Amino acid sequence: MSPDKKIYFVADAHLGMRTDVPVSENEKKLVRWLGSIQADCGALYMLGDMIDFWYEYKEAVPKGFVRFFGKLAEFTDAGIPVYWFAGNHDLWLFNYVQQEMGIVVYSEAQELDILGKRFYMAHGDGLGYAPFNLRLMNGIFHSPFFQAWFRILHPDLGIRFGLRWSKHSYFKRKTMELAYLGEDKEHLVKFAKEHLASAKTAPDFYIFGHRHILLDLQLRQGSRLIIPGDWIREFSYASFDGRDFVLEHFEE
Repeated sequence: MSPDKKIYFVADAHLGMRTDVPVSENEKKLVRWLGSIQADCGALYMLGDMIDFWYEYKEAVPKGFVRFFGKLAEFTDAGIPVYWFAGNHDLWLFNYVQQEMGIVVYSEAQELDILGKRFYMAHGDGLGYAPFNLRLMNGIFHSPFFQAWFRILHPDLGIRFGLRWSKHSYFKRKTMELAYLGEDKEHLVKFAKEHLASAKTAPDFYIFGHRHILLDLQLRQGSRLIIPGDWIREFSYASFDGRDFVLEHFEE
């Protein structure tokens, strides 16, 4: 990769979310950001929940997201690698974005070497402590049987159900505290510390989405934990040039 290129990280855009903000506004802003980094982007990592609800039928996909998908296709067509970690809202990414846009999709956490540094990356949902109801729900949603059952539904019904479920999740989250809870309460912080304690090779960076907060936390052994915010309230992202790791806002 050229020395003047950067690696970019973004998470939790929740495109298509039904809120009081027009659905297309956040997508347009995200596409403007993608356009602004395109010239110096060496690779793009999307850490999950980029779309608020997604399900691929064999012959149909949800409508919308054409600006976003079109811009991602520009990246891959230009030889810029794009990686998408499936989150809990866009976990049903099967093969559409891989085949149509050449995006690499990860459904599990990955340890990757990037610009001479070791990265541990995941969306973050379910890492560390997870209550029984969350583990049960994740088990259902990841079940091939449930996915096959859902496919039987007509897309109008299935997608409508998914959007309503997602909206319920959003308004439930609005009532929760989205600020940093502290090292003793943040499950991703506790997970990173536990992983670091047992890792044969300590990652230089742990990077997660899911929490919708901006966090740059120094761990032991020189490791750092990064959460790059979201594209709902923060409109934030992270970049790494091989030396400096930076959290930034777009169009403050």
